[in-house]
Amino acid sequence: MHSLLRKFLKQKDANPEEVSSDQLKLEIDTLYVVLSNIYGTDKLILKASKLEALGLMRSELLGERLLGLQKLANDDPTEKNVPKIDEIPSLLQEIEEHIAEILAKRSVEERLNQAVAEKMQEHHEEYIKEIKTQVLKETGGPENAQTLKKLAQLEKMNATKPVSSAIEILKPQTLEEIVGQESALQALLAKLATPFPQHILIYGPPGVGKTSAARVALETVKAFPDSPFGPDAPFIEVDGTTLRWDPRDVTNPLLGSVHDPIYQGAKKDLADTGIPEPKLGLVNDAHTGVLFIDEIGEMDPTLLNKLLKVLEDKRVYFESSYYDPQDAKSPLYIKKIFEEGVPADFVLIGATTREPHELNPALRSRCAEVYFVPLEPSHIIEIVRQAARKLAVQLEEGVPDIISEYVIEGRKANSILLDAYGFARFKNSGEKDVVITGKEVREVLRSARLTPYVHQKVIPGKVIGRILGLGVSGFLGSILEIEVKVFSGLAGKGNIRFNETAGSMARDAVFNAAAVIRNLTGEDIKNYDLHVNVVGGGRIDGPSAGLATTMAIYSALKDQPLRRDVAVTGEISIQGKVKPVGGIYEKIFGAKQAGVNTVIIPEENLAEVPSGLKGIEVIAVNKIEEALKVARAD
Repeated sequence: MHSLLRKFLKQKDANPEEVSSDQLKLEIDTLYVVLSNIYGTDKLILKASKLEALGLMRSELLGERLLGLQKLANDDPTEKNVPKIDEIPSLLQEIEEHIAEILAKRSVEERLNQAVAEKMQEHHEEYIKEIKTQVLKETGGPENAQTLKKLAQLEKMNATKPVSSAIEILKPQTLEEIVGQESALQALLAKLATPFPQHILIYGPPGVGKTSAARVALETVKAFPDSPFGPDAPFIEVDGTTLRWDPRDVTNPLLGSVHDPIYQGAKKDLADTGIPEPKLGLVNDAHTGVLFIDEIGEMDPTLLNKLLKVLEDKRVYFESSYYDPQDAKSPLYIKKIFEEGVPADFVLIGATTREPHELNPALRSRCAEVYFVPLEPSHIIEIVRQAARKLAVQLEEGVPDIISEYVIEGRKANSILLDAYGFARFKNSGEKDVVITGKEVREVLRSARLTPYVHQKVIPGKVIGRILGLGVSGFLGSILEIEVKVFSGLAGKGNIRFNETAGSMARDAVFNAAAVIRNLTGEDIKNYDLHVNVVGGGRIDGPSAGLATTMAIYSALKDQPLRRDVAVTGEISIQGKVKPVGGIYEKIFGAKQAGVNTVIIPEENLAEVPSGLKGIEVIAVNKIEEALKVARAD
């Protein structure tokens, strides 16, 4: 900019008659820009105000604008004469030379300051070391060669760049990245995005995104209008399995504790005067935010009950036999803590893999409940592809499908992909682009000794004396293959055999089936030798296999084939009615995983079927005749 002005002035000196008022105005504006760059806009306006040049700067008259420029350049408020038009070129040249001097001084000062800073940086560590040594010599402080060495090691660790964790990279950061839980996410947001958010319990199998969903939901809700959570609302995360109740109240990371000034390491100034020191807990850290407790069902019952008290009071109260409210030496903040407590107003979100009936009823009564569902193969495929995009790797066609056959957890799917990623990088260390093939994935699966999640895939067709029942364990459903063989026997002396490992419920189901079969066909199964087998020895813990057992016996006795792609669940009464059972959603999911096309359920369970269900047909029946009609597909 400075050279541009010189060029302009040389042109003006060579052709003074060609210099117009517009050109003079442009040059004055340019000089003001130069001054603004030197001092900064704010400081330039302040300087102009002190030199009574602010009005002149904003004037439309060239002479007055030049007078303001003179005052700023010369730092002289006494300049009063407005230059004439013919005086402007020469005055501009003087001002430009003065500004050039200022720039030159600034340049020299900057070089000197930079040189000084470099020298100070070079000698900083030696200087600090000398000062520390001198102070230690003079004061006889606690530092010695060993403590200083450990301090240096700690500072080195802090300065080291941390290793990036792939798990952190793959964690969902937005709601869209949490796959397969659309209904649960909607329910979670609905309970948080109100002026009066609710405490929440999240049920679901491991590895389906419960923790990530809670964290992302809080960040999402912060942006909602009238949100009860501020931009700085904390998300405090803790594992319930690590929280233990200490009956001595010596330490309590969740609720806080009071440290004995003599035995428990209170601050020195407090220990000397015998004043107890309160230590705040995680419930206080979570104030105005969310306290997330994973595996909340594993918490100590006593500690959980104390947490429920905090939820009601929204404060934590501390007690100590060492506290004396009359002690004038007690700091005000300690008096305030003991007398008023510490705020702990937060929303509790607990996650668990346990079933609802296993949790503390008092906890459940205070919380809204949200159910996360197992992931389907299509969800696992999307999670794997999403992880590949984050890792910036390419997947061979079919890799996500292979992984989806072996896992139903998003976390485990990511773990398999990361192992395969390591294999691929190890084998192709010289290549820039990493491609994960099915071969690497198979190697990971073999080394981890994993087997396909679904061992049995349904095939179409019909068969006599066989039906698929449905069982459930926790949040996961599965199919049970029940087969029956009927042999002619002596009248009234037939035998019934079945898996002892199937349990007493299986025995009861067979006896109930005998009454139903006799009512349907007039046949007495005591005239036959009957063998009932639950393939694989699966244990039946409830009455839900009654309908399946009865249908298999009927099929074998009447020599009528049943569809292979049908699975049934329901208790059978001796009158042939199909009674309701539990775990309907999980059973439907297990049937869908195995490729079942049609599920028969009790009519009274119809309300439990999830809306928008795709890929499987659910038929509700009230009597066994209706179930047989569907399974025979005559």
